[in-house]
Amino acid sequence: MSLLNILKRIEPDKKKSPFLHTLYDGFFTFAYAPDTVTKDGVHIRDGMDLKRLMVHVVIAMQLCYLFGTYNIGHQHFVAAGQYLGFLEGFHLKLAHGLIMLLPAFVVAHVVGLGIEFYYAAKKGHAIEEGFLVSGALIPLIMPPDLPIWILAISIAFAVIIGKEAFGGTGMNIWNIALLSRVFIFFAYPLTISGDQCWISGFDKIAGGVTANYGWWHTGFFNTLFDWMGLDGFNKATTIVDGFSGATPLALAYEGGWEKVTGVFSESQLLWGMVPGSIGETNKVFIVFGALFLIITKVASWRIMAGMVVGLIGTTLMLNAIGSTPFMQVTWYQHMLMGSFLFAMAFMATDPVTAASTEKGKWIYGILIGAIGLIIRVMNPAYPEGWMLAILLMNTFAPTIDYFILESNIKKRLNRV
Repeated sequence: MSLLNILKRIEPDKKKSPFLHTLYDGFFTFAYAPDTVTKDGVHIRDGMDLKRLMVHVVIAMQLCYLFGTYNIGHQHFVAAGQYLGFLEGFHLKLAHGLIMLLPAFVVAHVVGLGIEFYYAAKKGHAIEEGFLVSGALIPLIMPPDLPIWILAISIAFAVIIGKEAFGGTGMNIWNIALLSRVFIFFAYPLTISGDQCWISGFDKIAGGVTANYGWWHTGFFNTLFDWMGLDGFNKATTIVDGFSGATPLALAYEGGWEKVTGVFSESQLLWGMVPGSIGETNKVFIVFGALFLIITKVASWRIMAGMVVGLIGTTLMLNAIGSTPFMQVTWYQHMLMGSFLFAMAFMATDPVTAASTEKGKWIYGILIGAIGLIIRVMNPAYPEGWMLAILLMNTFAPTIDYFILESNIKKRLNRV
């Protein structure tokens, strides 16, 4: 008997068990494309439904997940002055990264999907697919040392207030993943700013502080590594004296590009071997993901190109002013630092919250690039601006589309 027949036989009754049917429908439509299509010959009939469209975005992020997991462990051991070569202590770095990332990934999906399942059952409709992308994005834009309970609260806020309150997937005004992050930024700022949160596995960043390894480190993985004859986690591991944990952006704000390159090489910045949000450091893998989304026509290249234009134009203007070292940083150097490329590829291109007209996408992208850079360079409290810029432009995206459409209507009426 085929899996399809088995799934159809165990389908719960929608009226008697609405919640169980909602869970069943979510799994069934994820595994199989619907077999119903439009009958009218003038319509395009395609097996690419919304779930499969969303899966393309998740696939595009997988390289960021792989590298981000490993970089969590790498930055941990750099702080301890151990295994300084990127591939040294590979098994330890990967194990530590998994210990830090997997709980965040699981909590993000349990909380977010749990809320969506509840609302879907209450409304009596199928599970909405929007959180497939949001659930994958949220762990990548968070610091590796973020407390799990804060992450859960932020996701609940973003899904309930940011999406379900507006009617669910496709009705939300703001990007759900960024709304989760901005909630943490304003409600728990110390957990997402400064140098402390970007290095995991220590109670605080200071010389001599001992690593806070738990059972997964010294119990599960050490037992496994002992059996394999590999080095294990040492409870006596401490942070080396003089280590600050400063991110490239923090260094750039203090002393410009010269101070950044005094700590990190351009190669490290390009390949992401620096402290930062989990998925935002490796620029090469982000570009691969962006190209994948462009080739599959899942994301708009106009928005991405508009952000680059806005970044370059605003950078040249600030370079001409040049009153601070940070203002003298070039547009290429800005791309190597922080989350510009990640925001460009995965955040600004959200089709629900972005502008939808062709001209509107250019305007939307250019304004994000310009406003984000101004916030990054001019705001001493937060040397990064893409989160706030995207959320601001999410708010004005319908207005941009409105004026573009009104302009097109007037042009056509004049021609008539």
